[in-house]
Amino acid sequence: MNWVEAINQLNTSGDAFVLVTLLVTRGSTPRDAGTKMVISADATYDTIGGGHLEYQVIATAQKMLTEQQPQQHLAYFPLGPSLGQCCGGSTIVLFEQFSANQVNIMLFGAGHVGQALVSILSELPCHVSWVDSRQAQFPSTIPSNVTTITSEYPADEVNLMPENSYYLIMTHSHQQDFDICEAILKLNHFGYLGLIGSKSKRQRFKQRLTLKNFTDKIISRIHCPMGLDEVPGKRPMEVAVSIAGKVINHYQQNQSNEEALKVKQQSIHWKQLKSVLTDNNL
Repeated sequence: MNWVEAINQLNTSGDAFVLVTLLVTRGSTPRDAGTKMVISADATYDTIGGGHLEYQVIATAQKMLTEQQPQQHLAYFPLGPSLGQCCGGSTIVLFEQFSANQVNIMLFGAGHVGQALVSILSELPCHVSWVDSRQAQFPSTIPSNVTTITSEYPADEVNLMPENSYYLIMTHSHQQDFDICEAILKLNHFGYLGLIGSKSKRQRFKQRLTLKNFTDKIISRIHCPMGLDEVPGKRPMEVAVSIAGKVINHYQQNQSNEEALKVKQQSIHWKQLKSVLTDNNL
């Protein structure tokens, strides 16, 4: 698979990757300027010429991936004895990290709305952990990006999720809903918290959470009713479409913010390039 195909595949799956480009080459080098390769957490695609240069480039890219944030980096590599390569030339390598755009969602409740919502989420770049205390509620066929969890105490499952996860609560029990809400608010590192129900349900939950010393600021992060106001309807699929629309809107706004950061970084790396060229007499 070449680097273009790899980017398409990784973008579709939502996995993070680093795009490596030989930005400037001088003298004898294994590949010309403009050569690219892609590096993900567990694979590499295409090559910039192999050897110790590629080994160091892969190590640098994988270190960037562990930091889990979009960034760009320039590095100068002389291709001499220090790299164990006899080319004798030199290259400046541009590393561009693209963060994972896969959204982690924990959905509580496998009732009619939950089942309708999963059918939509299965087509999106997300992974869904689907929790219910009733094993029989889950359908026989589960989408590939969905993991079912049968738990007697669903609130205990919130700790399984990474930071900035999305939580969607729609169980068959108001008390279960409340317990789950409380557990998520205690984490205080969630990306989105949606609770199915009316404004009166929200008010009742707010009163109970206030008595448990949660601040108005943290309580205000509960989206209840959840979903888009512009998509009314009470049928399970209508409710599911409304909720999915809200989730999509939320994660796309976050991705737009990341794109703005990338544009800002692009202007920075050209300044860095000028500095690297000057420092190495290129």
